[in-house]
Amino acid sequence: MRIDLKENTHAFIQPYDNVDFSDIQHLNKEAGWTALANNLNTKEAWENSNVAYVVKNRDEKLIGYIRGLTDRYVSLFICEMLIHKRYRGLGIGKQLLQYVHDKYPTTRIEMLATSTSRSFYENLGYRAFYGFRKS
Repeated sequence: MRIDLKENTHAFIQPYDNVDFSDIQHLNKEAGWTALANNLNTKEAWENSNVAYVVKNRDEKLIGYIRGLTDRYVSLFICEMLIHKRYRGLGIGKQLLQYVHDKYPTTRIEMLATSTSRSFYENLGYRAFYGFRKS
């Protein structure tokens, strides 16, 4: 699906394919997400996620992704969303979140976020909530 972005440019949201995985890992490394980039289970996670999309530019270069899980009716959990730093601020993250929510319109979207991304999500109408995690 073509998405129009700021600065009169566009990108394409596509379903994840195994050939995308090395580019995803490269993007994870560039962002410092070493827990994902160095984890052998990350590929299995992608293959077992029912929400898995990549964003590519006109040159077919991977510039972002979103991965999550949903029951299709009530809950949609975003595991990771990452946009290449050169492409941030163009509306890609907002469009990705809207794209997956449009696919599952009755769901509530939940996710974990860092303190640096908090304002991004709040500006989109998300609110903080309290939760727990055990690794």
